[in-house]
Amino acid sequence: MDRFEVWAPNASNVALHLDGTSHPMQPAEREWWVSSIQPADGQRYAFSLFDGSSWTTPLPDPRSRFQPDGVHGPSEVYDREYDWSDTEWRGVELRDQVQYELHVGTFTPQGTFAGVAEKLPYLAELGVNAIELMPVQPFPGARNWGYDGVMWHAVHAAYGGPDELKTLVDAAHAHGIAVILDVVYNHFGPEGNYTGAFGPYTTPGQTGWGDAVNIAGPGSDEVRAYILDAVRQWLDEFHIDGLRLDAVQAYDDRRAFSIMEEIRGVADEIAEATGIPRTIVGESTQDDPRIVSPREVGGYGLDGQWLFDFDHALHALLTGERRGHHVDYGSVAELADVLEHGFHFRDTYSEFYRCTHGRALDFAQVKPWQMVVYTTNHDETGNRPYGDRPDRGDAHAEAKLALRAALMLLGPFTPMLFMGEEFGATTPFPFFISHSDEQALSDARNGRAGWFASDGWPDGMADPADPATFESAKLEWSEQDLPLAQVYRDLIALRREHGIAREDLRGIVVKHDAPWLTVGDERTVLAANFSDDEATVPVSGELVYGRGDVDEAGTRLGPWGFALLSQRR
Repeated sequence: MDRFEVWAPNASNVALHLDGTSHPMQPAEREWWVSSIQPADGQRYAFSLFDGSSWTTPLPDPRSRFQPDGVHGPSEVYDREYDWSDTEWRGVELRDQVQYELHVGTFTPQGTFAGVAEKLPYLAELGVNAIELMPVQPFPGARNWGYDGVMWHAVHAAYGGPDELKTLVDAAHAHGIAVILDVVYNHFGPEGNYTGAFGPYTTPGQTGWGDAVNIAGPGSDEVRAYILDAVRQWLDEFHIDGLRLDAVQAYDDRRAFSIMEEIRGVADEIAEATGIPRTIVGESTQDDPRIVSPREVGGYGLDGQWLFDFDHALHALLTGERRGHHVDYGSVAELADVLEHGFHFRDTYSEFYRCTHGRALDFAQVKPWQMVVYTTNHDETGNRPYGDRPDRGDAHAEAKLALRAALMLLGPFTPMLFMGEEFGATTPFPFFISHSDEQALSDARNGRAGWFASDGWPDGMADPADPATFESAKLEWSEQDLPLAQVYRDLIALRREHGIAREDLRGIVVKHDAPWLTVGDERTVLAANFSDDEATVPVSGELVYGRGDVDEAGTRLGPWGFALLSQRR
């Protein structure tokens, strides 16, 4: 931080509050305000704004790097060097990643970056080589999923702040693990967002979670710079290996160059300068190939995107649940369609969206590993009234959990685990918040209750503001040696041993005839039985893994069983 400065086009005057003293600031170019006072690491500061009639109370810096007293307190100058030890780190390309999504506050009893660092040997032994941190920008209170963040250059103090995040990244690299950061650039949280006093950071229109961010209207150059400078900070200064962009379909982006293209451009610059890949993955509900298509053919050029269709098809098939966004799925044929085509909706009608949806991927341009798939994640677990894990209480629960894992880890797409799934965690992951603003609390409760009702859930849900709801989400690490854990280790090892990641989905053959399905190529085939009864799947080969009887007639699988078969002769 070279000087105190702030973009404040809504103000006719600005004052800097520094260590209890107020100092006038001077106007500069492009509606910025500056001070000649030299910042010093650790100083607390804030800004007051004059709108022509009155001054605001001291407000935190929208570009704050640290909020030690929370989102309503003063900002702190963070300007110190970190002594990195990861000079030998060369990164992990998306194609080769086995990702693991985790929430810092509930992954360990400590709920801190240091707690995550203690689990790195466990994750490395499991076979994970990329962890994805749910958002770590400051949010109101001590308990939150992170999607209510408000200062996009800062790190939540209760997790350990910026120094501890760097320490975690450094330690992860020492264990051969990349770090991906989940970032939210489509909306600000409902509490602690003071950007509206400074300038047009948002624009009329709703994302469903808050006002849309202004990346296309008047003043959007500075808002885009706000985002891109944050991207550069994470990827360069913090050595973060990649970003997951939350809900990109909610971007109000009408400019000729997409903000996603510009984020990709920053990532490319840093990758070229360091020789280490920087992975950018988008979350989109649109089945839109532009997300991952190369910029040379009109795409946005992201490395990958979350493939909702895979989990939705698999979940509906294994559980029979067809509420909400699962209404379009439920058969073996639909899962087979996703495995063959990636996007299930390719200019076809969706019952959930009640309109024609999606567009086909061009696999001459897009690789199958660009699709990131999962059997559950924070949304698929947490957006249930009580945040319960899938398949619990089912007579075939263990078999179904293993089958989920096999289809994810031995399929053609890039796999992502959600914390605890690898050992069959029984702990839920419900939605939780700790807003101090009563209106924000009420809106959150009522919004979720209305959402669940519209999807046909029975009445009742875990109270997101109850501390017990948060505590219930903390993993119970005494469960880590459950039998399922070895299945995950085996499957991850098999994925690497047999080179399951493929370069062209057109080389993958999918066959099905309820209740069975096969997916593979001339090297390996995964056979699966989606039934409570034994089934014979018409494929043979050498049994590599799984419980099946193989002969010339095919492979006999037990209820919800699977087998990996080598096709090499």
